[in-house]
Amino acid sequence: MKLEGKAQVLKIYIGSIDKHNHKPMYESIVMEAKNFGILGATVYRGVLSYGASSTIHSAKFFELSPDLPIIIELIDTKEKIEKFIKHLTELFEDDNFGGLVTTYEIDIVQHKAHKDK
Repeated sequence: MKLEGKAQVLKIYIGSIDKHNHKPMYESIVMEAKNFGILGATVYRGVLSYGASSTIHSAKFFELSPDLPIIIELIDTKEKIEKFIKHLTELFEDDNFGGLVTTYEIDIVQHKAHKDK
């Protein structure tokens, strides 16, 4: 599917040690998004963060935290993102999971797949 014009970004902030069915939560979310038909997903690993608990999580060598920040970014139409959020909420509740979920509107200027050589 090709998408141009208005779209929605879903950003999910979690910790790297969060699990779902014995695998990293970020993997589960990306796989769920792919199965759901979400247009695209990217996972970022952070080097420094704090959140609702005010605990600092750091990737500094001498302050190595096992729980580094992870941001999962998904992009699709607003309607599809809203439906996925409902699905995601069930996943979070099943695992007694915490995190931050945000959305915002974007304008897609160009979206096309790589050409096979």
